[in-house]
This record gives sequence, C-alpha cells and structure tokens, in this order.
Amino acid sequence: MKKILLALLVSVSAFGFSGNETITVKGSDTMVILAQRWAEVYMSKHPDVTVQVTGGGSGVGISALINGSTDICNSSRPMKSSERDKLKQRYNSLGVEIKAAKDGLSIYTSQSNPVSELSIDQIEQVYTGKITNWKQLGGNDSKIIVYGRENSSGTYVYFKDNVLGGADFTSTMQSLPGTAAVVNAVAKDKNAIGFGGAAYAKGIKIIKVKEDANSTAYLPTEENIKANLYPISRFLFMYTKSRPSGAMKDYIDWILSKEGQDIVTKVGYFPVK
Repeated sequence: MKKILLALLVSVSAFGFSGNETITVKGSDTMVILAQRWAEVYMSKHPDVTVQVTGGGSGVGISALINGSTDICNSSRPMKSSERDKLKQRYNSLGVEIKAAKDGLSIYTSQSNPVSELSIDQIEQVYTGKITNWKQLGGNDSKIIVYGRENSSGTYVYFKDNVLGGADFTSTMQSLPGTAAVVNAVAKDKNAIGFGGAAYAKGIKIIKVKEDANSTAYLPTEENIKANLYPISRFLFMYTKSRPSGAMKDYIDWILSKEGQDIVTKVGYFPVK
C-alpha cells in the first residue's frame, strides 16, 4: 500500500519498505504543481526513491542550493552571476542549469473585463504606476487594482527585468505569496490585473500580448510559444550544484524524456523538446 501526499511537500511511503534514495527539490512556486506531478509519477514507478518537493520561491530555492539544503533548485528565472559566484566559492562549481519546461508568462484580468489585449509598453506603464485607469486602455472608467508577486519570486524578478525594463513596481501593487493567490484575487475583482504562469490560469481571463502598438497580439498557447510569437515566454529551470549522478541523474533524465515532458503539457506548461 502506497500513500502519496501532495501539498507543498511531496513524499511517499510504502508498506514493507523504505526508500533507499531521497532527492530534495525546492524553489519556484510557479513550478511547484509541475514538480509535484513529476515526483508523484516518478515515485510510482521507482518505489526505492523518495522525491520531496517544496516551494517558497525561486530565490529561496537558489539560497537552499547554495547553502546545501536542497539537491535540486527549481527556478522560474535564470540564476544571477552573483548567485553562481557564491556556488563557486562554496563548491568550486558554477552549478548546472537544466531547461525543464517553457512558460508563457501570462497577464490575468477578470473574465468580465472588456480589455482583450495589451502591448508590453502598456503593461509596463500599468505596473510602474503611469497608467492607473482601465479607461486609458480602452476599458471601463475604473481604477486598476494591481496584483503581483513578492520579491523572492523568480516570476517577480523576470517580470521586472523583461517587462518593466528593470524599473520598480508601483507602490500600489499588492504583492501576494504565490501565483495561485494572484489568480484567486484577480478572479474576485473586476478591476484587477495580475501576472503569473500559464498553468495557473483558471477562472480568469488571459490577455493577448503584443510587442508594441503596431504588432499582432498573441495568447500564450503552445503553438505561439513554439513559434516564438508570444513576447514574454520564458524557460523554467532546474539547477544542481554539480553534474547530476545516480538517482538524481536518472530523475532529471526522466523529466526530460517524452514521459516527463508529456506531464509538462498536462499540467499546462510547454515542453522543451
């Protein structure tokens, strides 16, 4: 009899034996539902391996990799050079980067919002506080309620670097601890806007995004991601301190296999192969 617990912690126990190998995975909340599914399926096929998954944010996962408290870090942004330098100082290694999935970083609004598409510039102006009313975007004459992620989030960092051009978020943004919380808040507020991973987009409207005012707007679909048409797609990464071996290598190889990448699609992200 096997019992698999899924929350922010994934573990397995089985009647009659205990796992011989344990792999710890920590980091991105964007990736946690995907990492949980990978762990669940892999452990069902490899009862001698326990995969423990926790979230907390990409920054938390990277810190855990540096201090040695996790085997694998999940991150929705690339590691910074300063973080790699810390790995080098401690382990004499710059770490190993594995592109595990792709994501269309999505812009969420209420399903009742009449606005259907936005340019990168318009999104930047909303999130830096230059545009504050939906009327300025062709919508209702209502104040825009801005939701986002906390600064330990890789999604926060990616959005700041690639959408805001490094500018600071507006002081009126309500920062929430997880993409699910952002989706929940936006779904309940007809004047809200939020951002996060494509796999979480349930019960809300996804806005089409275009490079500029004269470009075609696209949804973050698999077809558009593959064709590099959606302007804010990104890789979702796994990081290890050094080249994986043993059970950890087998696990990562399986994630990159057709079976592991099929799970990426089922969860709502996009395969790298």
